[in-house]
Amino acid sequence: MLQPLCNRKRKIMGLYVGQMWDLQCRLPTTSSVKIQSDANNNNSVSDVDDVTALCNILHITDNSVDSSNYVSLLQGFIRKRALSEGKLIHAHINQRGFAADTLLHNTLINMYVKCGSVVDARRVFDQMPQPNVCSWTVMIAAYARHGFPEEALILFRQMRRTGVSPNQFTFASVLPACAILESLEEGMEIHEEIIRNEFQSDGFVANALVDMYAKCGRIETARDVFEKMPKPNTVSGTSMVAGYLQAGYLDEALNLFQRMPQKDVCAWTVMITGYAQNGFVDEALKLFKAMPHRDIISWNAIIASLTQIGNNVDALELFQQMQLAGVKPNLKTFAGILPRCIMEHGMEIHGKIVVSGFQSSIFLLNALIDMYARCGSIEKAHVLFDKMHQRDVVSWTAMIAGYVQKSWDKEALKLFEQMNLAGVKPDSKTFASILPACASLAALEEESTRAI
Repeated sequence: MLQPLCNRKRKIMGLYVGQMWDLQCRLPTTSSVKIQSDANNNNSVSDVDDVTALCNILHITDNSVDSSNYVSLLQGFIRKRALSEGKLIHAHINQRGFAADTLLHNTLINMYVKCGSVVDARRVFDQMPQPNVCSWTVMIAAYARHGFPEEALILFRQMRRTGVSPNQFTFASVLPACAILESLEEGMEIHEEIIRNEFQSDGFVANALVDMYAKCGRIETARDVFEKMPKPNTVSGTSMVAGYLQAGYLDEALNLFQRMPQKDVCAWTVMITGYAQNGFVDEALKLFKAMPHRDIISWNAIIASLTQIGNNVDALELFQQMQLAGVKPNLKTFAGILPRCIMEHGMEIHGKIVVSGFQSSIFLLNALIDMYARCGSIEKAHVLFDKMHQRDVVSWTAMIAGYVQKSWDKEALKLFEQMNLAGVKPDSKTFASILPACASLAALEEESTRAI
C-alpha cells in the first residue's frame, strides 16, 4: 500500500480546524493578551506578556476577571503550546466556577488538543453539561488526528444519539477516521448524511470525501466526487493523485498532477514517493530534481522511499546531497536512512545523530540497536541498550533478535525473561524473534537426552 510520508490528512485537517475555531467558535485571535478589571475597578492591565497576565489572574480573588479574559489568555498558551501554564489557568477556572461557560470549555478542549493532551481534552469535554457542535467536532477531530480513529467514530455516533446535528466541520473531521480504518461502509453512510444535509459542495467536506474514498480503494467514486467539486484545490488534487498512485494508476496520477494549477511541497512529495514505491525510481528522482523548492519533508520522503525499496546507494547519496544543500537532517531523516544501513554507513550516521542532539530519542536508539544487531555487532547494540533510560517493546525485541541472529539462544531467552519482569508486554514480532531460539534449545536438549 502506498504510504506517502507527507501527511495528507494533516494537511486537510490543518486547513479546516483553524477556520473552524475562527468561523464557528469566534475565538479572539489577538497577539497580545488583554486583561481588564471590572468597570468599577480602575486597575486595568492590557497588552501584557502571557506570563505576567497569568500571574495577575492567579492572584485575583474577586470577580473582576470574566471568561473572556481566560479565553484570551488560553489562546496565547495555545499558540505557544504552553501546556503547564494552561493547566494552571484551568485549575483557576475550576475554582472560580465557570462550569456552564461553553465557549470557555471549548477553548480549554482546544488548548489541550493543540498541546497534545487528548486525555485532558476528553476530561473537560465529559464535564460539560451541554457540549455544542463545536465541542463534539473538536474532540472528534482530535481523536482522528492523534491516532484514535475508532474513538472518533464512537464519539460521532454518540453525538448523533444526543440530538446534536453535525455541521460541515464535523463531517470533515470524522471522514479521516473512516479513511484511516478503511471503513468504506461507514464512510458511505456518512456521505449519504452529508448529501441529506446539503454539505456535499463544501470544500472541506469534499476534500475529506475524496481522501476517504481514495484510501478505501474506491478510485472511481473518489474521482466522481473530485470532478463534481465547484473549485477543486491543491488539497483535493493531492488526495486524488495519492489515490491514483495507491491503485497503481501512474499515468492518471501524472496527468492530474500536471494539470494542477498550483502544486505545493505536499503534492510534489506524494508524486515522488508514489513513483518510488511503485518501483519507478528514476522517474521519482527526476521529479525530485524538478521540484522548484525542496524542504526537509521532501528530502525525508525520497530518502525513506528509496530505503524502503532497498535502494540504499541512492538513499545515502541523497542524504549527503541534502546536507551539502544546507538542509539539516532531523529525527525523521535518520529514521528513514537507518533501517537498511551497513555497519560503515550506520556508524557514520550514528555520529551525526549524536552531533544533532537526537541521541536520547528512543525511536532512534531502537533503530540504532536494530542496525548494530542486524550488522552483527551485538556488543555495540548492547551498549546502547544498557544506556537507555526507557525501553519499549521495540528495544527489547531488537536485542532479542540480535542474540538469536548470533545463535546466542540462552542469552535471548534470558533477555526475554527480563523483558517480562520489566512489565513490557511482548508483541508478535517479539514472539517471532524468540521462537527460533526456543526451537534450537529444544532440539539441543533432545539431542543431549538421546546421547545419554
